[in-house]
Amino acid sequence: MSERPARRGISVFAGSIEEMTSAAAAADAAGFQSVWTSELYNRSATITLAALADRTAECAIASGIMYGVGRTPLMLAAEARDLDELSGGRLILGLGTGTRRMISDWHGLDGDAPATRMEELVPLLRSLWRLAEQPVEHEGRFYRCKIKALDQLTEPLPRDIPIFTAGVNPRMIEVAGRVADGLVGHTLFSPRYIEDVVLPAIERGACVAGRDDGEVGFAAMVLCSISDDELTARREAAAMIAFYGSVKTYARIFEVSGFATEAEKIRDAFTRRDVAEMTAAVSDEMVDAFAVAGRPQDVRARLRRYDALADHVILFPPSFDIALERRTENVSLLIEHCHPGA
Repeated sequence: MSERPARRGISVFAGSIEEMTSAAAAADAAGFQSVWTSELYNRSATITLAALADRTAECAIASGIMYGVGRTPLMLAAEARDLDELSGGRLILGLGTGTRRMISDWHGLDGDAPATRMEELVPLLRSLWRLAEQPVEHEGRFYRCKIKALDQLTEPLPRDIPIFTAGVNPRMIEVAGRVADGLVGHTLFSPRYIEDVVLPAIERGACVAGRDDGEVGFAAMVLCSISDDELTARREAAAMIAFYGSVKTYARIFEVSGFATEAEKIRDAFTRRDVAEMTAAVSDEMVDAFAVAGRPQDVRARLRRYDALADHVILFPPSFDIALERRTENVSLLIEHCHPGA
């Protein structure tokens, strides 16, 4: 981590592409240093990032995250090169694998050893970006790529595109320390989890690779909800926490943070598809641990606790069980009240 003040960013992954790009343009104009988007089965981060590049001028555009599975390394490298060119050298390539089940069921690939897969992928991408300098001949556990540049088609990459990898559990977090430029944190990373699990895992990974952990950045995704009605903001944050709590992959985060019992209640309610009960299972203590929610002045003040823990503090608006109009309002309020100069 750097000793300089944390850079402020915002995630715009919700609604239509027009809504996301409009929010990005507003954030850029307000002085946010980065705008992040993601992808799921219904959205491609590549397409949204291209649109963000067109609507912004100064901020970094970042994927938080783009799937590192489902695309060949060759095409992923090409897409990143294009996005960096479109944005004038402003891309941060955030990569993740999703859960093991997503790898196997969604992408039809081997879900074993996702950390090892990512540790193979990241150096391969960098090799492909240097194809103008030397051919790539890679035979690995997950990837095979043999290619030589065509002189008339390949130019050297103007800069090293920063790669941030995503991780939740310690071994996956270590990947960032071993091979990446930084870690994209999960929205459920509480300050306690960051201090007790995340930062030590980055340091271990860097040590394995013989690197200085100070070379590895950390982007903290912070669940944020603003409203003049504090109860509304907290309820929205609780719903998002419940959404993540339904996934067993995140059980360790709740356990380390002291909320294993509540997480069990959330998962039990989820099996019955009872969203109201899922949200009710999220205690006030959980909202305080995992989110920054309340009136504008309170959110602005509470965000400062992350400045000493991360290089990038990314505001992440909740989107689960919230009306579109309210999601749009929340993003606008976050931009208005929590920009870097606020």
